[in-house]
Amino acid sequence: MTTPTAAAPPSLSADALCFTLNGELERPQSWAPTTTLLSYLRATGRTGSKEGCAEGDCGACAVAIADNSAEGPIFRATNSCILLLGSLHGRAVLTVEGLTQAGEAAHPAQAAMVAALGSQCGYCTPGFVMSLVEATYRPTLAAPGWRREDQLAGNLCRCTGYRPIREALDAVAGSRPADRFAAALCSPAPAAALHVVRDGERFDQPATLDEALALRAADPAARVVAGATDLGLEVTLKGRRWPALLSLEAIAALRGAWVEGQTLVVGATTRLADLEDATEHSIPALHRMLRYFGARAIKSRGTIGGNLCTASPIGDLAPVMLALGAELVAARVSGTRSIPADDFWTGYRSTALTPDELLTHIRVPLPGPRAHQAAFKLSRRRELDISTVAAAFHLELDASGRVERARLAYGGMGPRPLRARGAEDALVGATFDESSVRAAAAALEAELRPLSDHRGSASYRMRVAKNLLLGFLLERQKDGLRAGAAALDLRHTGTLALDAAPGARP
Repeated sequence: MTTPTAAAPPSLSADALCFTLNGELERPQSWAPTTTLLSYLRATGRTGSKEGCAEGDCGACAVAIADNSAEGPIFRATNSCILLLGSLHGRAVLTVEGLTQAGEAAHPAQAAMVAALGSQCGYCTPGFVMSLVEATYRPTLAAPGWRREDQLAGNLCRCTGYRPIREALDAVAGSRPADRFAAALCSPAPAAALHVVRDGERFDQPATLDEALALRAADPAARVVAGATDLGLEVTLKGRRWPALLSLEAIAALRGAWVEGQTLVVGATTRLADLEDATEHSIPALHRMLRYFGARAIKSRGTIGGNLCTASPIGDLAPVMLALGAELVAARVSGTRSIPADDFWTGYRSTALTPDELLTHIRVPLPGPRAHQAAFKLSRRRELDISTVAAAFHLELDASGRVERARLAYGGMGPRPLRARGAEDALVGATFDESSVRAAAAALEAELRPLSDHRGSASYRMRVAKNLLLGFLLERQKDGLRAGAAALDLRHTGTLALDAAPGARP
């Protein structure tokens, strides 16, 4: 049997939504572009993709999209329940129904699940299979490591248990068989320009930054969207609709990360999964926060600009940007300006961007030889959860171990992410040891005013904030401490608490 070739890309028009689904052209002209892909699939008879949580948390609805990445061309498994149809214009989408054609054997991902007995009730199985499809064609998964564990982190099973599913992953990871799916990855089609109005909703997806800025100036009230991992929740959980959406999905100039001198420059719509790869060796503190940011399916859609512009007080990346001294580049029709991270977040869910501006790039200084950095995230679950407290630290020490410069930043300690300047002052000029950390912790208590909510009381958050700073010290002192282990240990080990008697639980 000859191997089928990849389907030809659709003939695109900027005023008619279309994409390929399992190799066939789809023209959902009667559907609003803010319809989620899962709703469209199930309404049109493709019921293999299941609705579980409708929040992007369980993976039952996973599909795969052919895309370029920091690893090269890959399939990105992503949650169709929060994926907008408009964002798929010109793209190639694969669902579980498209894995096997008449006369073909089962796809290796399907065969591996069967061989490992990885399915019982079957409800979660299509989503797992689609994540395994991504794994099959990801070159970096050929070698065992944490990336394999991360690959399935966003898929939940309540029947089989994860050992046989993990065995199925190990059987296919990085194998890249020479089949029609590999052929489709030779030149994955990017998102394309789209301008449609349907059911009173306008969806603009320009292909250039200049066009996006002109649209932004013409309608500053339009909601900006990129990966839609946040906005998609408003669709599924609140039934929200918007008169106008401005999508940045198709602007190639806003994606990617590269080094200029001693600075990492990141496009605002760079996928978090790609940023995770780009920073593994260059900025380990940022890489660590991304490692525990969320599921791979979320990081394959979510963008750095979206996370920063959402301006959540518990957003994971804002404290890292503050501690590392990042600058955020904003553009409007009349020109660009650079905003220090210190000035970017102005209050609860608000930023320094003017109504006619778009965030285009983030400039993050690379750590110098005297820099010591770390980032911590404490949440009720180690992975895939919202932060209770997030922290990032940057110190520059002289040869004797004295602190020459300090930047300490926190999330979850107020209505916006913030720097702890009093604690910084307590460290500068002192040797970085337990004594100076205790002085900085006292300054934290004097300057921070955390709130109590269902994730943690104010007193709990304050204790955590101080203990994370101590954890930073311990991490520097103890060779071989695994990334992220300090934050986990601090939650359970009272002997690390700065304001508790030895043996008391913080």
